[in-house]
Amino acid sequence: MFRRLPEAAGAALAVSVDGQRVEVRAGDTVAAALLAAGFGHCRTSPVSGAPRAPYCMMGVCFECLVTVDGVGNRQGCLVPVREGMLIETQRGEREVGR
Repeated sequence: MFRRLPEAAGAALAVSVDGQRVEVRAGDTVAAALLAAGFGHCRTSPVSGAPRAPYCMMGVCFECLVTVDGVGNRQGCLVPVREGMLIETQRGEREVGR
């Protein structure tokens, strides 16, 4: 469903997603990078456990919440990727103290 524009270019960067090394493009946001890498969701609902994926891609809907470098509840669509970034998908509600 998610495809890059043919003219989109950016240097390859390496990030970690749930402990897995993933190559992404410079200039992407975390949410766009996850979608381009084939990840189907960023978090699960704390109530039902249903997978939730980026929706608006502009910071309005909060469906793209992820943990970035140990900081939880970051809106992935607003955070640009950088080399070595540690990204974790969120399962349920965020832990206190994270």
